Amino acid sequence: MSDHGNEIYDVVGVGFGPANLSLAIALQEQRAAGAADEISALFLERQFSFGWHRNMLLPSATMQISFLKDLVTFRNPASSFSFVSYLYSMGRLPQFVNNQDFFPTRQEFHQYLEWAQARVADKVEYGSEVTSIRIPQDTVPELADCLQLEVAGTGGRSSRVIGARNVVISTGLVPRMPQGTEPDERVWHSSEFLEKFRRMNAAELRRVAVVGAGQSAAEITRFLHDELPHAEVWAIMPAYGYSIADDTPFANQIFDPSAVDDYYFGSDQSREAFWRYHRNTNYSVVDGEVIRDLYRRAYDDEVGGIDRLHFLNLTRVTGVKRSAADTCVMLQTGSVGEVRELDVDALVCATGYTAMEPTSLLGDLDGHCLRDEAGHYRMERDYRVVTSPELRCGIYLQGGTEHTHGLTSSLLSNLAVRSGEIVGSITARLAARNTDHAVGSGVRGDIR
Repeated sequence: MSDHGNEIYDVVGVGFGPANLSLAIALQEQRAAGAADEISALFLERQFSFGWHRNMLLPSATMQISFLKDLVTFRNPASSFSFVSYLYSMGRLPQFVNNQDFFPTRQEFHQYLEWAQARVADKVEYGSEVTSIRIPQDTVPELADCLQLEVAGTGGRSSRVIGARNVVISTGLVPRMPQGTEPDERVWHSSEFLEKFRRMNAAELRRVAVVGAGQSAAEITRFLHDELPHAEVWAIMPAYGYSIADDTPFANQIFDPSAVDDYYFGSDQSREAFWRYHRNTNYSVVDGEVIRDLYRRAYDDEVGGIDRLHFLNLTRVTGVKRSAADTCVMLQTGSVGEVRELDVDALVCATGYTAMEPTSLLGDLDGHCLRDEAGHYRMERDYRVVTSPELRCGIYLQGGTEHTHGLTSSLLSNLAVRSGEIVGSITARLAARNTDHAVGSGVRGDIR
C-alpha cells in the first residue's frame, strides 16, 4: 500500500525464517477467511533465497519434533499449508505413513518449508536487509502513525525507506564461538558446516575435531566419521560424554501451547523450576539413537583395532593458534585442569547460539522499549515489546523471549499458535486504531 508516495504496511516482518513464514501464512489464511479489514504485509529477508539451517542438512539427520508441529497445524488443522498437505501434493503421503515415523528427515522438512514459502513469495523481498528501525524524523512518538525501516539495497536494488504500523522481528539466533576462537577457513561454526566442509579437499582432512556436547555436535561427529574413513575424529566435550534428551510424554508437555501461559503468568520460582527441571529436553542434549550410534562406531573401531574416533570428556577449548594451514587447539582437560594442545586440519564449533537481540536494529527507538531489572525487554503475552505509552506502533519479537515465554521461544514447537496470537493482536490493535480515528474525525455522526 502507498501513502504520499511512500510504502506503508500494516505489518512488516524483519527476517523470513520459519517463524515469519508461519506468520505470513496466518495472515494469508485470515484474508482467505474473509476478514473484514485486510492487513497489508511485507516481509524482508537479507538472504537471496529461503533457507533454514542449510548447513546442517546432514544425511539421515531427523527432526526432533513431530511433523504435526509444522507451520500451521496446531493453529489450523484444516490448513492447506500443513506438512500432510505437502506430502499429499508431492505424492508421498502413503509412503510417509508406511514409514511409521513421527520425525521426518531434516532435509524433507526443509523441502516442506521451501514449498510453503513459495506460496506466499509475493509478500517477501529477498536480498533486502533492514539496517535500522526508527520514528520518522520531526515526528513526536504520540503522533507517529508508523515506524520507518531503512532497507539496504542489495542485488542491484536501491536503498529505500518503508513504513510499518507494526514490526515483527525474527532475525534468528546468533552463532556463538568458544572464547578466544574466531571462525576462518579452518575453524567453523556448525551453522556454516556443510558449506565449509565442501570447500575442502577431503583427502587433506586427516585430523578433525568437533567441540560441543549437543545434538549438532554429535551429528557432525558421526558425519565426519562416516565421510572421512581415513581421518581421526576428536569429539571435545565439556561434559562426561553426551547426555540424552528427555523426550518422554510428560516432559514434552512443556512444549505445549498452554505451557506458555504457565510460564508467562508464573512466579519467579516456578519459572526457575521450568529451567532447572527441563533444560534437558533441548539444551546440550542428544537423541538416544545418535548417542548409541556413535558409541557403536567407537566400539566397532576398537574391535577392529582402529583408533580414530576419540572422545575428550570434561574438556574445554581455551583458544586456537593458526599458522597457514596449521591449526592448534588449546585445551583444558580433566578435573585438575591439565593443559594440552591438539593439532587438527579443521575444527568445528557446535557451541550453540545466543538469543536474538534486536537492540542495534532498533537504535534510538530502543529507548522507548521498557526493560526489566535484568535488562531484558519487558514483553506482553502477545509477544509485543512493552513500550512507553506514547509509542503506539507495535514491535513484536519472534525469538529472544525465553525470559518471559519459556523454552519454546526459539524452537519450532509453538510457531503455529504464536503466529496466530500475533495476528490476533495486530488485528485487534488496528481495529482499535481505526475506531479511534473514526471517532476523532466524527465519522460516527452526532449524538442525538
